[in-house]
Amino acid sequence: MSIVLHGDAPAYGAAATRRLSRDAVYRAVWRWHFYAGLLCLPFLISLSATGALYLFKDEINGSLFAYRTRVAPQATAPIGPDRLIFNALQAVPDGAPVTYIDPAAPDAAARVTLASGDRRIHVYLNPYTGDVLDRVDRDRELMAVVRGLHSLALVGPLGNAVIEIVAGFAIVLVLTGACLWWPRGRAGGVVTVRGDPRRRVWWRDLHAVTGFVAGGGLLFLALTGLPWSIWWGQELRAWSNAAGLGQPAALWANRPVSTVPLRDRLEDAGWTLQDAPVPRSVPAAAASVGIDDAVAILRHLGMPPGFEVALPVGADGVYAAAIYPRDVTRQRVITLDQYSSRPLVDVRFTDLGPVGRAIQYGIGVHKGEHWGRANQLAMLGFCLATFLLAVTAGTMWWKRRPAGGLGVPPWPADRRVAATVTAIILGLGALFPLTGLAIAAMVGLDLAAGRLRRRWAR
Repeated sequence: MSIVLHGDAPAYGAAATRRLSRDAVYRAVWRWHFYAGLLCLPFLISLSATGALYLFKDEINGSLFAYRTRVAPQATAPIGPDRLIFNALQAVPDGAPVTYIDPAAPDAAARVTLASGDRRIHVYLNPYTGDVLDRVDRDRELMAVVRGLHSLALVGPLGNAVIEIVAGFAIVLVLTGACLWWPRGRAGGVVTVRGDPRRRVWWRDLHAVTGFVAGGGLLFLALTGLPWSIWWGQELRAWSNAAGLGQPAALWANRPVSTVPLRDRLEDAGWTLQDAPVPRSVPAAAASVGIDDAVAILRHLGMPPGFEVALPVGADGVYAAAIYPRDVTRQRVITLDQYSSRPLVDVRFTDLGPVGRAIQYGIGVHKGEHWGRANQLAMLGFCLATFLLAVTAGTMWWKRRPAGGLGVPPWPADRRVAATVTAIILGLGALFPLTGLAIAAMVGLDLAAGRLRRRWAR
């Protein structure tokens, strides 16, 4: 009997060691999951709420604001853009015309954007009668406010930087959450919810199962939202353009260009072409082509209905037109010489590099613009799941929090495991530098707090 006992001891010791090692990794991952969640929680609630609203931008604009976005179709031909711009100027006498949006459908209004000092004012008009339907500051439109809250652009570059950090931490949340969810030989809390809402285990299981179902969606939303971020997104665009994987630079070759980027002329220049330089017209003795003729030429060139066209600025300015419909294959940007009306640059979706196409498509899915209603409902489901993850996380923390403390999960006793997991998290942060800086700051604060606790304990 004693021989058998001695023979089994090494196996038992090895199993115990493996179990202790797994527990140590679990604790270290749990601590970082807690930190990431602590930072992300309020922002994830805001992002999911505003994102869910923005998915239905067209439906909201077409129902709540139908009085300015919808008109009764008529058998008569619409009024030309020149007359519509003139009527818009009567509504905003101190304004200067900046852009014109062609009606997207027979029952859609036309829109003129006017500059009035630092303000941009949208004037909606009936394209058949020329009547002004409404005027509103661009930044005060409901969907503009929702988008500003979603990106925190309303509070300036700092707010957008915070959202970039949160997006990076959301990726950390998903990856660490997957590690915590991993079954490890158990059945409860993997795909089923145990107990009832009075018990913490019910909230824990609901959180885990929701994360299992929707974690991939949250990861997708974070990755496809990052291209719009203030630092990582701009660097990605600059790199992809320099590598010939984004903006098709060859289309600008041998063209006189300005130092003005397309984003300064168009309200929606698309992600890939935001930094593309606006071409310059060659001044000529002939008079500038009028907006009526320019719009007619753009339609003849195949621009889908609903395109936006920016009016020329200065003697060497151009007509710059763009459209980003739900069908990505119809996305297009055209610039016209204001004198000869000759197309200077004509960019279709297929002209973009592979990175540019992938990101444009990913952004469209992120905004619910592909596959019809199914895309909207899928993204809405991920938004609701994100909201549920935040609520269940907050409830779990509230139920387990100690009196007078945050309830931060303790580090494992094995410092090597803690250091290894932290190094992996820092390595992940290196892919998203603003998030990486935040992670490094958290590591520094954690180490400083630990030293203070040890000093006080002496």
